[in-house]
Amino acid sequence: MGQKAAIIGGGVIGGGWAARFLLNGWDVAVFDPDAEAERKIEAVLQNARRSLPGLYERALPPEGRLSYHADLADAVAGASWVQESVPERLDIKHKVLAEIMASAPETAVLGSSTSGFKPSELNEKGATAIVAHPFNPVYLLPLIELVGAPDRCEKAAHILRGIGMYPLMVRKEIDAHIADRFLEAVWREALWLVKDGIATTEEIDEAIRMGFGLRWAQMGLFETYRIAGGEAGMRHFLAQFGPCLTWPWTKLMDVPEFTDELVDLIAGQSDAQSGHRSIRELERLRDDNLVGIMRALKRTGSGAGGVITAHEAMLPRREVGPDGLPVTVQMQVPTTYVDYNGHMNEAPYLEVSARASDRFMEMIGADATYIDGGLSYFTAENHIRYFSEIDIGAQITVTTQALGGDGRKLHLLNKIWAGGDSPAATVETLLLHVDLSTRRVMAPTGLVAERAAGFVAAHADQPRPERLVIAV
Repeated sequence: MGQKAAIIGGGVIGGGWAARFLLNGWDVAVFDPDAEAERKIEAVLQNARRSLPGLYERALPPEGRLSYHADLADAVAGASWVQESVPERLDIKHKVLAEIMASAPETAVLGSSTSGFKPSELNEKGATAIVAHPFNPVYLLPLIELVGAPDRCEKAAHILRGIGMYPLMVRKEIDAHIADRFLEAVWREALWLVKDGIATTEEIDEAIRMGFGLRWAQMGLFETYRIAGGEAGMRHFLAQFGPCLTWPWTKLMDVPEFTDELVDLIAGQSDAQSGHRSIRELERLRDDNLVGIMRALKRTGSGAGGVITAHEAMLPRREVGPDGLPVTVQMQVPTTYVDYNGHMNEAPYLEVSARASDRFMEMIGADATYIDGGLSYFTAENHIRYFSEIDIGAQITVTTQALGGDGRKLHLLNKIWAGGDSPAATVETLLLHVDLSTRRVMAPTGLVAERAAGFVAAHADQPRPERLVIAV
């Protein structure tokens, strides 16, 4: 891309911003006077490299260049985006924003990661910052709340979509924006439940992750409640449950006294719940779960899955593989593909091959429009050969060779490469062209037939496997 982002403050959020930009091809310059900043960011980057590419079936751009700077002016020089992620104190933010304004290009987007301050508060001393509030981990979760001048927010939104994020424009500035106000309400109620001995920290977490949290991941709040209203929809739900709002169920307008005893109670329960794992282990567990959930959402385009699909469509495709054949898949092995032995298990090889065959179908014109027209290819037979292990995080490339077959058949060899001089696996597959209305095999005509025949002819001079298993 040739663009540069400057990250001012390299804590958990700043490190996540650095990873999101860097893994999407941006150069990233970091300024943080903390002597441990580089170590902390490198730890975040390790997690991001392990997880973010696993959301996609295309390769992310080559990583940008990461640099650390002792001087803020050096870090922001030439930046297209400057993200302030310093501690949540208005006096510190005013000081840092003034330093940024003195050195950053006038054309740069100046975003603040603040979770609570309004743009009018951030800019009291003359800055032109917008709120660009992310959620942890920034490198995985797509939501960014944008608050501020409409023209600056629009420019920011365009950039954010290009790195796979979902910009949510907040209509009016308000303390804590949208999401954190909602989280604060839940957090207050949780504190009362612990303080009053109703539930432990672990029991509250179980109530979320075993129940409504799963619904929220794909539908949010209002769509979930619309379904709860049955066939009569939201109006029926409101009529049925609206009166509950006057009942004394919650304490949202009241706050428990923040005493040392309450802190000790909550911290002790949290240690008992999760203290057997390090923070890095918990981060990896979180990231693995998020990748699995978001890949599942990606299949239907729901929620965050739709954002990933839209971003993936922006990523360039590699055209030719190491053997001179067309590339049909290029991706990183996600954590969901790996078994108890630490390498890719059998089923994902077939899934990767199926994606390669689907891509080859698109290349010959048998795409979604063609299928909607009533014609498609069905897989009739597969044969997999495993030659070497493929580990988690490995970058794999699939090339597809059209071996032949008559008009009704398409005989393919999908080669799965994992960085070596020879394929790590091959999948020989036979596809039959089918009329979807009759479910009968028939020969394709027109462009699809021409392109299929063209690939078979073009690949005729390619080396063929020593032994073909599928008879055609």
